[in-house]
Amino acid sequence: MVQTLYEGKAKIVKDQENPQEVSIFFKDDATAFDGLKKDRISQKGFYNAQITCLIFRYLEKKGIKTHFIRELDERTFLAKKLQMIPIEVIVRNRATGSLVKRIGLKEGEILSPPVVEFYYKNDPLHDPLINEDHARVLKLASSEELSQLRKQALEVNNLLVPVCDRADLILVDFKLEFGRYQGEILLGDEISPDTCRFWDKYTGKKLDKDRFRQDLGEIIEAYEEVYNRLSRVINQESAFQSRPSE
Repeated sequence: MVQTLYEGKAKIVKDQENPQEVSIFFKDDATAFDGLKKDRISQKGFYNAQITCLIFRYLEKKGIKTHFIRELDERTFLAKKLQMIPIEVIVRNRATGSLVKRIGLKEGEILSPPVVEFYYKNDPLHDPLINEDHARVLKLASSEELSQLRKQALEVNNLLVPVCDRADLILVDFKLEFGRYQGEILLGDEISPDTCRFWDKYTGKKLDKDRFRQDLGEIIEAYEEVYNRLSRVINQESAFQSRPSE
């Protein structure tokens, strides 16, 4: 019998007959500010699932090892069961949000090279910013694993920034989570407008969860726009690469 292993703010993870696999279902629930702001937004789970599957398939083709196996339905995918590392890895290409508040950078300032930050996944502590020494003291990961997290996060960034650019999107920043699987560290969780900041390349319009955080409206329209743009670019690239050489 399939059991629910975990239900979070936006996803439900269930075990499978194969003990090395789980299913991940995307909910329509939306939360912000440590759960102080809540709502249910129709179709949010659909678009987050579709965007996540699209990006994971793309990253796998480019050599990034992820937990993604295959899509089960329009809101659910099958994944390798990871022992999650309780660290959120944030990659920032532009200054916004907490980075602006903490160190006074100008909103939208380009960060070159990108800034990589680690946050301790701990709800009672409100997911605090930590450094590598903190991570080692807390025994969250080894020095080698922390180096891998940083390296893999930057590799993902190097792949997604140009894809977003071709889709007329700016990948402002994003959150990644990783887990251990049979001696390897794999990219897990999701990559979606819930975990990334996407701005329109020409207008600067926000096309992500900030529309919910900041009461900007048109939330699903923004998520749909991100999905349509990314799928067009990624599918075009796949079609071009699959053409037989003349």
